[in-house]
Amino acid sequence: MTHREPDDLDTPIHIHAEEDARPALAPMAEKTPGFLPIETNWFDRLFIGVMLWVALSLFWFRVMEPLGLSIWISNAIALIVGIILIRKG
Repeated sequence: MTHREPDDLDTPIHIHAEEDARPALAPMAEKTPGFLPIETNWFDRLFIGVMLWVALSLFWFRVMEPLGLSIWISNAIALIVGIILIRKG
């Protein structure tokens, strides 16, 4: 590509001319509608599920385990909620 001076100072210079020739990138994974109030793909829902599992585990350690309930109950609840969230979220 050769550089040329514009005829006047008001003429814009297009510096990304090579990028226009590139094919458009394929879109990321399709976003599916679900019960979440935001658009998500499967990885977003997986991330939300992991964050939910961590929050539930911290809550369980602080509140429920001193009452004698095992952390395995929390893990089972988090797994079920995570599966529902990923499939239908």
